[in-house]
Amino acid sequence: MKKIKGLKFYTFDEVFKKSFKSKAFREAYNEELVRLRLAHQIKKIRLEKNLTQKDVAGKAQMPQSVIARIESGTHSFSLGTLNRIAKVFNKEVELA
Repeated sequence: MKKIKGLKFYTFDEVFKKSFKSKAFREAYNEELVRLRLAHQIKKIRLEKNLTQKDVAGKAQMPQSVIARIESGTHSFSLGTLNRIAKVFNKEVELA
């Protein structure tokens, strides 16, 4: 913590460490990490297979904008949507 003219400034690490003590925060944080990893994997596999977002969307019978939103990491998605995308890549959704 750093004080300047009566104001307290905290580093990201200080704030994160304090927040991470909360069970609700930890659960939300971990859930978000899983979603972001899935979004990254979808994009990675799509690019490895030289497919466009439109290609994947067409095969999954959904609008291209859904694929774009998922890959951007800014939107959540349902298990049903994930399953339809997984089938395009001949993958299976497995819950541990």
